[in-house]
Amino acid sequence: MRVGFIGAGRMGAPMVRRLSTAGHQVRALGRDDEKRTAVADLGAEPVSSPREAVEGADVTIVCVFTDEQVRDLCPDLIDEMAEGSVLVLHTTGSPRTAEALAARASARGIAVVDAPVSGGPHDIAAGTVTVFAGGPEDAVTRAREAMSAYADPVLHVGPVGSGQRVKLVNNALFAAQIGAVAEGVRLGDRLGIDEATLLTALTHGSAASRALGGIAATGSADAFIARVGEFIGKDVAVVRRTASELDSDLGRLEDLLDAAIK
Repeated sequence: MRVGFIGAGRMGAPMVRRLSTAGHQVRALGRDDEKRTAVADLGAEPVSSPREAVEGADVTIVCVFTDEQVRDLCPDLIDEMAEGSVLVLHTTGSPRTAEALAARASARGIAVVDAPVSGGPHDIAAGTVTVFAGGPEDAVTRAREAMSAYADPVLHVGPVGSGQRVKLVNNALFAAQIGAVAEGVRLGDRLGIDEATLLTALTHGSAASRALGGIAATGSADAFIARVGEFIGKDVAVVRRTASELDSDLGRLEDLLDAAIK
């Protein structure tokens, strides 16, 4: 499959490597010589413009950092894409962004799949990152051929925008779990329990969760929050903004989200 790729950074680089290793023909954007060299080292063909990346691609994958970057980049990108191709959006953002892009793309015979991921670069490198995919079934099926190089499972969760909605709930719950563990650590401190001992013990009890496991492996709640704070903070901001855009609220999760990003 011919794949155009934009956003070969922390999350995108291991995707490009696995796509190339799986035998896909990958053209990936590198905006300077250093980044183009890095793209070549991943096994892909480096190009210097988005237009070159998408030219002739069956699937174009965008893995940039923010929703604003998606809105700035993708309208022009759609204008350069081939009819019948699929645009995959891995960036976590607003469902309305994906829906607006899908409406624009449909006029040119292009499908959009919003496909935020759950997991980190190590999961991508292992081929086990989770993808929540929203879009037409046939488009998700076509995109799956590329995404399965680095994602398992790829879950089709509904029409365009559904991937973002599921990811936002996922992120809200994950951040709330981090906040709950942080509050539990504070309770343990008041009760005179050593934090590392408490965290290790809790991973074997009914309170165990992926968030708790990550915190326990790091050694402390504060250290874990400091390590992932940039990403959790971004996700919490997106969750809050998107809930407001969709005329909803976070209910009792709100206080726990605050605890996760302090």
